[in-house]
Amino acid sequence: MENWKEEKVTLFPRRLFLRLAALALAAVLALGLTACDSLPGDGGHIVKPSTGTSQPFEMHFIDVGQALSVLVECDGQFMLYDGGNVDDGSLVVSYLQKQGVQQLQYVFCSHAHEDHVGGLAAVMAKFPAQHAYSPVTESSTKCFNDFVKYTQQQGLQLEVPSVGTVWPLGSATVTLLGPVTGYSDTNNTSLVLRIDYGNTSFLLTGDMEKTAETDLVNSGANLKADVLQVGHHGSSTSTGYLFLNAVLPEMGVISCGTGNKYGHPHEETLSILRDAKVDVYRTDLQGTITIGSDGQNFTVGTEHFVPDSQLNPTDPSASSTAQQTYIGNVNSKKFHLPTCANLPAEKNRILFSSYDEAIAAGYTPCASCIK
Repeated sequence: MENWKEEKVTLFPRRLFLRLAALALAAVLALGLTACDSLPGDGGHIVKPSTGTSQPFEMHFIDVGQALSVLVECDGQFMLYDGGNVDDGSLVVSYLQKQGVQQLQYVFCSHAHEDHVGGLAAVMAKFPAQHAYSPVTESSTKCFNDFVKYTQQQGLQLEVPSVGTVWPLGSATVTLLGPVTGYSDTNNTSLVLRIDYGNTSFLLTGDMEKTAETDLVNSGANLKADVLQVGHHGSSTSTGYLFLNAVLPEMGVISCGTGNKYGHPHEETLSILRDAKVDVYRTDLQGTITIGSDGQNFTVGTEHFVPDSQLNPTDPSASSTAQQTYIGNVNSKKFHLPTCANLPAEKNRILFSSYDEAIAAGYTPCASCIK
């Protein structure tokens, strides 16, 4: 991709005491006080043009907007974790083809919500798979039933894996950590995967929320990981202090849509990640994010370069201009992101500090830049 950027990320020894102290202090303050500012996380990234990460292990957070789809490759073998919405199916298929995927060792549906399972029917219709997994085998939604249909057309049965199951993916290992019990909330049924490659580790959590996070921590599972897929698109319903304290990631990746109506990622989540000194990456700002590993260190490739101050705008070093603003057109009564190609002339502009403010003023979102 023409705008692809790559960062080399060296993993320094974890400053466990400092991180634990910061999290403990933040948790206490969160109970009744305003969280105090903390310094930004460690820098030292080298940015250079790149066409990919070119590592033996790669994890691709495909930009599927307000959804999730993660392709994992190791030693020429592939697995897919979620497929975005139904409308993302062709995009995911095209992306897999560009990565040279001819078959998938494993296909995981984290849970039965459309923004995770929707695109998997298109994937199963195109690529042969060895196994397909989900926390359930039945759901009332057409998108889930289509996933089951195309899985069965391959002669496969959708499997519900057991906690503790370990799968090989090339020289990497994939382990199912959760859910550790049953839940009525579909988000909490998300399959939680730990992936280890050499001395590097990754955690995929789907939309797991704080109740399931706490149960997972209490189960004694090995949660410490270098890279965390931040749960539920950065919603404040996920990524609690207890859970983040158990994971202590160096990097957190948030898959969410530009200008999404939910306000993801929430400021509360970004603040918690800042307190834990986690480097944040976001598909809404950076596009598809690819993290490569040689077993010791990482390279991070993104489609778009974005300053750190915009990736986590609650960072005290960020200026007020780094906060998300919207530009309204006083004539059309539509509002846009500042990067939209259809911005009105300066004399016809009105600024809004939030999505909700623009809606309250009677403006409607631009269909081109806000989805």
